[in-house]
Amino acid sequence: MSDYDAYLAGDRTDHVALYLSESYVSDVDTLADREDAERVADGVVLVVDGERGRSVFQTITGMSAMDFGSAAMDNPGRIDADLVDGDCPEAANESADGADDHRPEFVFSFAEAQNEDVGGLYADGDVIHAYVYCSCGTAYSDKWVAGER
Repeated sequence: MSDYDAYLAGDRTDHVALYLSESYVSDVDTLADREDAERVADGVVLVVDGERGRSVFQTITGMSAMDFGSAAMDNPGRIDADLVDGDCPEAANESADGADDHRPEFVFSFAEAQNEDVGGLYADGDVIHAYVYCSCGTAYSDKWVAGER
């Protein structure tokens, strides 16, 4: 099982995952050659230990992961379980012709271990939190129980 698959299954709660689209990074193939990377159809996913992952995110995007996550958290949307695609909430306000204007440029994600004391979603299993920066400039978020999408 790759680190990417293990992350999506909730088995890497001490790591973060970063999806970077081909349209966002200039040399996705060089990134894909990294040991902690996996090439996906429209980009690359890096699975990196938490602190290092936040640093990598800031280096690549110029944003603090915490600031970005906080901004995106206020705008719920739907993100696919593979972290590569999603439904931007702004797309619902536009005609079908504008759908191609809503593609994730990058995704920052972390997994939180199951916590029955917290209840709700967290009692059901490890929870994946994901934050998207859309090509339209909108930041949005989603969370789900690992392995249930």
